[in-house]
Amino acid sequence: MSITTIIKSIQDIMRKDVGVDGDAQRIAQLVWMIFLKILDDKEQELEILDDHYQSPIPEELRWRNWAADDEGMTGDELLDFVNNKLFPGLKELPDVIEGTRGFIIREVFEDTFNYMKSGTLIRQVINKIDEIDFNSSEDRHLFNDFYESFLKDLQSAGNAGEYYTPRAVTQFMVDMIDPKLGETVLDPACGTGGFLVCALEHLKKQADTVEKRKILDETILGVEKKPLPHILAMTNLILHDIEIPKLRRDNSLSYPLRDIRAQDKVDIILTNPPFGGEEEDGIQANFPAAFQTKETADLFMALILAKLKDNGRAAVVLPDGFLFGEGVKTRLKERLVEECNLHTIVRLPNGVFNPYTGIKTNLLFFEKGKPTDEIWYFEHPYPEGQKSYSKTKPIRIEEFELEKQWWNNREENEYAWKVSIEEIKERNYNLDIKNPYSQEQELLSPEEAYEQYQNALKRVKETKQKLADELATIIGRVSV
Repeated sequence: MSITTIIKSIQDIMRKDVGVDGDAQRIAQLVWMIFLKILDDKEQELEILDDHYQSPIPEELRWRNWAADDEGMTGDELLDFVNNKLFPGLKELPDVIEGTRGFIIREVFEDTFNYMKSGTLIRQVINKIDEIDFNSSEDRHLFNDFYESFLKDLQSAGNAGEYYTPRAVTQFMVDMIDPKLGETVLDPACGTGGFLVCALEHLKKQADTVEKRKILDETILGVEKKPLPHILAMTNLILHDIEIPKLRRDNSLSYPLRDIRAQDKVDIILTNPPFGGEEEDGIQANFPAAFQTKETADLFMALILAKLKDNGRAAVVLPDGFLFGEGVKTRLKERLVEECNLHTIVRLPNGVFNPYTGIKTNLLFFEKGKPTDEIWYFEHPYPEGQKSYSKTKPIRIEEFELEKQWWNNREENEYAWKVSIEEIKERNYNLDIKNPYSQEQELLSPEEAYEQYQNALKRVKETKQKLADELATIIGRVSV
C-alpha cells in the first residue's frame, strides 16, 4: 500500500471520531503520532550505531512498547494510557537539558493534545502508521513527497499562508544564496521548516563525511512560535537526518535588538516572515524608536538587519506593500540600502501563493557590509499559455531557469532592468518600480484595485468639496 493511501485511510478513520473537529485538529493529531513513530525508528537506528544510547523517554512511553504491537492495547485501556500516562509523561520529562533530545520532546508536547475520543479508532490509526518504516530509504523518500502535499493541504486548516511557501520559491532562493558548509543558516519565522530543509539538502552535497554531516546539526537554525508548524518543522528536520534540530519554540521578535551580540549573528537568513499581521504592544519596545510598529513583516526586517553578520547574505519574501510603503517602511528601506547591497528584487506575479493569498510578493536578495549602488529587478513571467497559478498549477522550479541563466550575466532585457540608488533616493525609497519594457497592461489584484478605487473616491470627494468652497465664496461675493 502506498504512503499516500495509508495517510488517506488514517484521515478517513479520524473522521469517524467525535473528538476530532475539522482539518486543523486532524492534522495536529496525525502529526504528534507520526513524530513519535519517526523518533522511535530513529532511536532504533541510533541503538545499532551506539551500544550505550539511552532514550530520554521512559520505557513504557516509547512507541515500540505501547503502539507497535498491532494487537496490543485498544479501546478504553488505550485511551486512558494516552491521556493519563503518555501525554503527562512527555509533557513533564524529568531532568532534560536545553539542546537535548529530551528537551525537544518536552517542548513539542507542551502544547500538543490528543483530540481523539475512541481508543478503538486510535488503535486503527496507530496500526496504519506502523506500516511506514522511516528507516527504509524508499519509505522515507515516498514520505518526503507526501510531506510536500501534506503541507499544501494545510490550506483547509485556516491560516496555512502563514507557514507555507511554495517549494519552487524556497528552492530558488536557496540556490541563489548558495549556502556553504559551516555557514550558519537561520529562518527566524520558520513555519514548517521549508527553507531549512532546502538549505539542508543543498549543504548535504558538500558534506561527504560523518564529521562534515555533524556540522549541519549545529548550523541549521530556526524559530517558530506556533505549536503546529513547530512540530511539523521538527518532524521534517528529524526526517532529514538532523539528530537534534536547533529549532526554538519562540517568538523571534520578543528580544530587544540592542541585546544581540556578535555570537548571536548568522551568515545567512532565508525567510518568508508573516505579513499583514500585528504584534502585541510590548513587542515594539524591543525595537529602536524609528522602527517601532505593529506590522509583523516590518519588525522582522529590522530583526534581519540586526541579526546578519558583516558579509552575511539574505533572501526574504515581502509583499508589494513593503516596496511602496511609507513611514517605518521608508526608514527600514533607507537603513537596508545604507547597510546592505540590495542587489536584486525578483517580482513575482499574482497567484504564486494561491490559494492562501492573492497579494503580490517579491524576493529581496541582499548582502550586508556595503551600501547599495544599484538594484536589479527581474519580473518573473507566467509560463507560456498560463495567466495565473492555482493549487493544481503551482509555480515550478523549472520556471526560474530564466533568472538563473541571467543571474551571473546581467543584462537588461524584457524581464530585467536596473535602477540607480540616486533614483531610489529621489523616489523617497519607494522600491515599487514597474518594468519599463513591459508591453502588457498589468492586471491589478483585488486588493490593489480596491485601494485605487478608494483613492479615486477620496480625490472625487476632495474635488467636490473644493468646488463647493469656491462656489460658496463666489456666491458670498455676489451677495455683498
